[in-house]
Amino acid sequence: MSAMSAPDDGPREELLARLAESRQELRQLLEPRSPDNPGGASAGSGFPRSRTMRMLMSNRGLGTLGAAAAGLLVARPMLALRLLRLVPISAVARAIMVRALGAMRARRD
Repeated sequence: MSAMSAPDDGPREELLARLAESRQELRQLLEPRSPDNPGGASAGSGFPRSRTMRMLMSNRGLGTLGAAAAGLLVARPMLALRLLRLVPISAVARAIMVRALGAMRARRD
């Protein structure tokens, strides 16, 4: 075989370049965005590091968790109370206080 490229390599290279570009766009869309990192690239050093925990700690995630907890409390109150005993109340209270103080500071500024 010769070292020269085949006539079909041009469209193939163009297709591979478009696929690489679309993969990069998908990565940017799927990466979570934060206020201090608007590009969506993962910081890696912030807390929480996992995508699941970052999603749950966001405003939408907390609202979703609250709605699920309220639904569980209405549908199965005994199970909800048993699960509530497993939650570290001091950590939850601390997180709520931090959010409340942060909101108050943001309003003042």
